[in-house]
Amino acid sequence: MKDNFSDQSKDYAKFRPHYPSELFDFLISLTSQQARAWDCGTGNGQVAVELANHFEHVYATDISENQIREAIKKPNITYEIVRAEHTAFPDNYFDLITVAQAIHWFDFDSFYREVTRLLKPAGIFAVIGYPLLQVTPEIDIIIHEFYERTLNGYWDPERKYLDENYETIPFPFKRLSTPAFKMEISWTLADLTGFLNTWSAVQHFIRKNGVNPVNDVLPKLKNVWPSEEIKKIIFPIILLVTRKEDHLAH
Repeated sequence: MKDNFSDQSKDYAKFRPHYPSELFDFLISLTSQQARAWDCGTGNGQVAVELANHFEHVYATDISENQIREAIKKPNITYEIVRAEHTAFPDNYFDLITVAQAIHWFDFDSFYREVTRLLKPAGIFAVIGYPLLQVTPEIDIIIHEFYERTLNGYWDPERKYLDENYETIPFPFKRLSTPAFKMEISWTLADLTGFLNTWSAVQHFIRKNGVNPVNDVLPKLKNVWPSEEIKKIIFPIILLVTRKEDHLAH
C-alpha cells in the first residue's frame, strides 16, 4: 500500500467530498448485526465517522500517521496505523468492512485474504470510490485537460483503476446489485482549488518541478467561474459490494 497523502493531510481532511447518508443506510441494510466495522485506508476518517453512527465500535486504519492525526475523533472509533493487508484482528470479527477511495493502492491478493479472514459469516465487504468530478461542460473540459495533459506522467499507475470505475480491479467475489449513488456538493472556485491540491499527481509534480501546476490552470477556470459564485459539483460513486457467503474460492 502506498502513502501519497501524508504531506497534504490537513487539506485532504478539509477539501475531500463526503459520501451521502443514503450510501451508508444502504450498506447498513445489508448487515444482520452492527457490532463492529472496519474502515481500512481510512484517511481522514470520513467513512469511519459515518459508520460510528450505526455500529457499536468502528476500527479505522491507515498507514499514514498524519492522516490519522487529522481524523475526526469519536468515542466508539479506534484509529490505528496499520497496513490493510496485515492486521492483528481476530478471525470472523467484523460485520462490515469498507475501503473508500483507497483499494487501488493495496496489494489485492493479500488484502482480499485479510478481508475473507476477518468478515463474519454473511458479513459485508464494500469497495467505494469516485472518478473525476462533474461541474459544467466548459469547466469539465478544463479539468479534464489538466488531469490528462498537464499531469500526464505524474499519476501513479494505480490511478487507472479509478479512471476505469474499478471495473478492471481484481475482484474475485460475487457482486451484489447496488443502487446508483452520487455526491452532490456546493463549492466556490476556492473549494475546487483546494481539492485539486489534494491530488497525488499535483504533489508529485510539485516535488519534481518545484512549482504548483494548479496555479497555471487557475486563470482558465477563473474565466468561466467567478470567484464568489457557488456551483453544484457532482461526484458519481463507484460501489462494489459482496457478502462473505457469496465469496468465490480464490
